[in-house]
Amino acid sequence: MKTIEVFQVGESLEEVQLSPVTRIDLIKYAGASGDYNPIHTIDEEATKVGLPGIIAHGMWTMGNLSKLFTPYLEEGFIENYTIRFRGMVFLKDVITLKAKVVETAENKVHFDVAAVNQDGAPVIKGKVVFSKYL
Repeated sequence: MKTIEVFQVGESLEEVQLSPVTRIDLIKYAGASGDYNPIHTIDEEATKVGLPGIIAHGMWTMGNLSKLFTPYLEEGFIENYTIRFRGMVFLKDVITLKAKVVETAENKVHFDVAAVNQDGAPVIKGKVVFSKYL
């Protein structure tokens, strides 16, 4: 595995593909996060508000996106993390996580990050600044 310091502008981290989203994933996340909004766990409640079914918590997807940087945590840390939610994540969706280097400066590596569903549609887009330990 490459170290974070050797990545150049235009290069990407290895993509991570999540297992299909399950109801149990979302129930566990609701318990861990304290976000018990029923649109994330109960079909009838989701359809009552006009959704085609339950949707994943946006923060569940955002939290998973940070997994891209787990292999590099001995080298540094995520200093800044900003995202925009672009689409909903539904049960059985297969999410692929991506990060591409857009700038390197001193001890920081700047990334464009994204999570896309199985159709290639973005569900999250954002930026990460990874600070290397000095």
